[in-house]
Amino acid sequence: MMTMALNPLLAGAQGLAPVRPPAVPLVTHDPYFSVWSFSDKLNEDWPHHWTGAINAMTAIIRVDGKPYLLMGNPREPKVDPLEQRSVTVWPTRTIYTFAGAGVDVTMTFLTPALPSDLEILSRPVTYLTFSVKANDGGAHGVQVYFDATGEWVVDKPDQEVQWDRPTVDGLTVLRIGSKDQKVLQRKGDNLRIEWGHLLIATPGKAPAAIGADEAVRGNFARDGSLPAKDDDRMPRAVRDGWAVLGVVNDFGMVKQDAVARRVMIAYDDDFSIEYMTDHLRAWWKRNGMTSEQLLTAADRDYDKLAAECEKFDEQLTKDLVAAGGEKYARLCALAYRQCLAAHKLVASKDGKTPLLFSKENFSNGCIDTVDVTYPSSPFFLLFNPTMLKGQLTPILDYASGGRWKFPFAPHDLGTYPKANGQVYGGGEKNERNQMPVEESGNMLIMLGALAHVEVNADYAKPYWPTLQKWAAYLKEKGLDPENQLCTDDFAGHLAHNTNLSLKAIVALAAYADLADRLGQKDEAATYRKEAGEMATKWQSMAADGDHYKLTFDKAGTWSQKYNLVWDKLLGYDLFPKDVAAKEIAFYQTKLNQYGLPLDNRKTYTKLDWIVWTATMADRQKDFDAILAPTYDWLSATPSRVPLTDWYDTVSGKKSGFQARSVVGGVFIKVLADDAMWKKYAVMGGK
Repeated sequence: MMTMALNPLLAGAQGLAPVRPPAVPLVTHDPYFSVWSFSDKLNEDWPHHWTGAINAMTAIIRVDGKPYLLMGNPREPKVDPLEQRSVTVWPTRTIYTFAGAGVDVTMTFLTPALPSDLEILSRPVTYLTFSVKANDGGAHGVQVYFDATGEWVVDKPDQEVQWDRPTVDGLTVLRIGSKDQKVLQRKGDNLRIEWGHLLIATPGKAPAAIGADEAVRGNFARDGSLPAKDDDRMPRAVRDGWAVLGVVNDFGMVKQDAVARRVMIAYDDDFSIEYMTDHLRAWWKRNGMTSEQLLTAADRDYDKLAAECEKFDEQLTKDLVAAGGEKYARLCALAYRQCLAAHKLVASKDGKTPLLFSKENFSNGCIDTVDVTYPSSPFFLLFNPTMLKGQLTPILDYASGGRWKFPFAPHDLGTYPKANGQVYGGGEKNERNQMPVEESGNMLIMLGALAHVEVNADYAKPYWPTLQKWAAYLKEKGLDPENQLCTDDFAGHLAHNTNLSLKAIVALAAYADLADRLGQKDEAATYRKEAGEMATKWQSMAADGDHYKLTFDKAGTWSQKYNLVWDKLLGYDLFPKDVAAKEIAFYQTKLNQYGLPLDNRKTYTKLDWIVWTATMADRQKDFDAILAPTYDWLSATPSRVPLTDWYDTVSGKKSGFQARSVVGGVFIKVLADDAMWKKYAVMGGK
């Protein structure tokens, strides 16, 4: 089995073996434009969309006239694979190395996911760079072929596509899109995009062709040639001949000095999100930028962005190691792009405000779900609070308008990509299967965390009447919650939930802090006193010897009290330190082979909550002890998909969910260092 380093800075650190990620990020931008390798070797299977559908890419290198496969799994002609030596996952880059036929080859997938620059972050462009050098002292003639198929632009391969060649100065560009262009027509979970266009571009005037895979890819594999002209039999179904966009880069004679060439993989979706019936464009398109201008700008900025990403990756890795250790840093590197790629960054109707919409990948397909934003919030609180506001603003505007009639916070805004109003549970009609304590607590805690890092509560001020209602609801209902759902809704309804009670208590302290920052001193004092009294009551109600109960009414039960972490991070000091210390000690007696179960009822767990729970520990050795089994799970899980956040701690198998944004929650350990938190948040800018 090919083992994989998650970061070269960590290679061999403290004797750590390389990690085999469940899946490797390749092209990661948004819920529709997110492609991964699900296998150990890049040249033993096709790349897949995060949903599991094939989004094929092929790379073939010819060395002295003989072809070798670098990526993909072409049917005919069969091409011998070049030996893959390693794959390394950084926050913004994935780097594969190969060797054979007298050459070393490095393939780098660079997605410039720099959160400090929303303009760059929003660009749907991944750079794939091939670097080749001789390793035998000789000189070798080298050409590299790359292609992508029409599978990228349709939901199912029986849908029809058509293609063309845009003219862009200094670039060779190929483009393909669906014939019917069903822009924002369908909503749902297990769907791929069926509008917009995939673009493949490479600098200069390069050999290129569009046509059936056997004619384009096959010709290059057989003799290094491409068809003299593009296939003109279109529109046609993707599976009818498997049309590819193929380009060739000629490296000439390669010696011991590395020679590099690159292609750009881009997607222009025209419109991205429907928000209250308005069709919104991606942030990068807000001022009218075309796909041709996008490619020109991306090509111009490559050298600068490549250097910035390398610097960012190395600095962030060092800081992650300092915050939580080598194992922690490796986990974060794998979660980084996944968190971002489960969102779409768009511009408001007037083009002035960035809005960031999440998708509940393989959960229920909801858009802008509050209890998905909550677990992912540490990522955005750390790297750019403006992006968290981009998720909260649509919810706050919706809850403050006339349509939302309830005294608690909504759950969602619809089903991706249509954000037209809540669809979960009773929707806007009734309280059936709502999450009143959960979502109200989530919103107030996130607003409190924003105020903490920004050192003001200005963002919350326009929504104050709504926040007052939520705080009043939690004051009445939060200490001993009724039989209702929490974010772990897969576990079903639960009354007297002690962890949910913790959320309500901390949320009231957050509300008191917001009131204080806004000059409402009496309100602040009232709610701070209420939160303190509730915290005291909680300790006696939940006590169960050497730990605290799952529910107030059932002795002999236990659960992860992950919501308590915010009392520590935000400095509210509602609970004595020995509350968390007692829980941390108890958890270490309940660890299974691959992690700490969510509670006593089942052996499954949540990846995000494990790290939140571990962050409650004041001692690094306790954090390490709780994280270690989860780190082992990365290499052992048989579920080869982008990180699942819900898995079984005994078998290691996925229980459900994959590729969700909530893995951004693993960055919460960095927030425990207030100086580090504010360092990155300031770097994030606006």
